[in-house]
Amino acid sequence: MSTTRFAVALGFCLAGIAILFALGTWQVERLYWKQGLIAEIEQRIHAEPVDLATLERNFEAGDAIAYTPVTVTGRFLNADERYFFSTFEGQSGWNVFTPMVLQGGNVLFVNRGFVPYEMKDPATRRAGQPDEVTTLTGLARVPPAQKPGYFMPDNEPETQTFFWQDIPAMAANVAIPAGGKLLPFFVDAGPGQADGGWPVGGTTVVSLPNDHLQYAATWYGIGLVLVVMTGLMVVRRYRRRA
Repeated sequence: MSTTRFAVALGFCLAGIAILFALGTWQVERLYWKQGLIAEIEQRIHAEPVDLATLERNFEAGDAIAYTPVTVTGRFLNADERYFFSTFEGQSGWNVFTPMVLQGGNVLFVNRGFVPYEMKDPATRRAGQPDEVTTLTGLARVPPAQKPGYFMPDNEPETQTFFWQDIPAMAANVAIPAGGKLLPFFVDAGPGQADGGWPVGGTTVVSLPNDHLQYAATWYGIGLVLVVMTGLMVVRRYRRRA
């Protein structure tokens, strides 16, 4: 190998080593960030519930509100249920999202919980659709800003079937009282069964993927392999020159 070719190869190897170790270090930083986020959410979940006005102020201020316990009071618009395919304790079914009209006229979607697949029709669970003013405590959730991924199915608003929380689309044809507005977040109802047994609340899954240690080990490992290969290349080069 000529001196020029060797210098070019060595340059590429050193650049690759630098990039790989930088990626590994970035994943370590992400690991610490994710661990902190998980700890923060865990602490938030077990905090005392706040009222909705406080939650709104925090949201408007740009504070993180996801998984904050909150107590809400209002009247469900049971005729405007929306359905999300789900599983619960190994059973297939639906999470029932129902708009709630709050005092003052604002509308908030509430994930009331799980019903079995064959009970999507509200006629099969009339007892669980209260007409009176209802108070419940649950966890605040913030919907994704856009469709979560390419492989996520499209929502089917014509059948009130949804796969991701598109609040404006979910609110289509929902009558919002004069002076009220649609709130841009929703609430997962806490544990408990509605009258008649369904829906069953408390189905929130708090699971944040944390694979950053694995990714860091992968990048560092590839970097070390490249260090060894570069070292061998340099040794062979100088042995030939000796």
